[in-house]
Amino acid sequence: MTDPSQPGCLPQRAKIRLAGDPGQASAAERELYRESEAAKYGLSEADFVGILAEVACQYLPAGTPADEADLFCRSLRLEELALARACAAGSETGWEVFLTRYRARLYEMALAIAREETLARELADSVYAELYGVSTRAGHRVSKLSYYTGRGSLEGWLRTVLARDFVDRCRSLKRTVSLEEREEAGERLASGPAPAAAVFDPRLERATDEALAALGSEERFVLAAYFLDGRTFAQIGQILQAHESTVSRRVGRLTVKLRKTVIGNLRKQGLDRRAAEEALSAADVRDMGVDVRGRLRPGSDPAAAFSHSAQAGADSTFYSVGKVVFTAEGAADTGDDRRE
Repeated sequence: MTDPSQPGCLPQRAKIRLAGDPGQASAAERELYRESEAAKYGLSEADFVGILAEVACQYLPAGTPADEADLFCRSLRLEELALARACAAGSETGWEVFLTRYRARLYEMALAIAREETLARELADSVYAELYGVSTRAGHRVSKLSYYTGRGSLEGWLRTVLARDFVDRCRSLKRTVSLEEREEAGERLASGPAPAAAVFDPRLERATDEALAALGSEERFVLAAYFLDGRTFAQIGQILQAHESTVSRRVGRLTVKLRKTVIGNLRKQGLDRRAAEEALSAADVRDMGVDVRGRLRPGSDPAAAFSHSAQAGADSTFYSVGKVVFTAEGAADTGDDRRE
């Protein structure tokens, strides 16, 4: 069953191994093989030991003691790891189990991400094709399941794959809509910008709006004064009776807090941390319809002491805030050193 083109199948034993004589499976490795139930998927003991060695080499330094390697391997999702790697190697039994366990769930997760039935089915089918392996390398079918390492649940890993594929599809769609295509569709570009279709996970917009709404009144004042009014740290400090360096640090902390809150809100809506961070890094904040000005400018705030005649529009306002929050940069990295 060994397929040398797959990451989980090694031509020879890795340097990291469990206790036992070199060249044969140790008692600990045999026990892990039994616990994984890999045999029912057609994986031999040597296959599975090679998979464990490959995963261990990814996460443990060379020369790791056998007992530590043993503990690491026991922390893996052994049965799910065996199932994923057996499917990658073409096990019919493995695929029967995988489809029974995950095919319907794959679509449910795709629908939760795409929020539209047709797009969800396309997303699920596309990812399923990648999992099965539609491309070949050196005559061997390449399956994305060969990259599952058992460090987390297989379902969680599948959700991450779906989310990343969705982001990639959105990016690709943005790149392929040319000016010529827009003109052919009857859009008059010269007469003013028509609303472009926002292509991103709509949960990001909700998560951002909720994060802004949760800010305290003084926090909103500080962000409004800095980003909306273009005030310096010193000017904000005069209102708050604080030193400009204190204001500078506070703006930095607030942007970090906003980012963490947005990620937390995304996780409440079903994304894991990695998918949430990728959604932030992939988004173009100018595509989002969050009313930042309305969220940061309640009439009862001390921001009313400032002139409300700032000319920055809502789009540029959100871009100024969003590019800092979404890239996890502090106030010192806004490209604007307003200290005087």
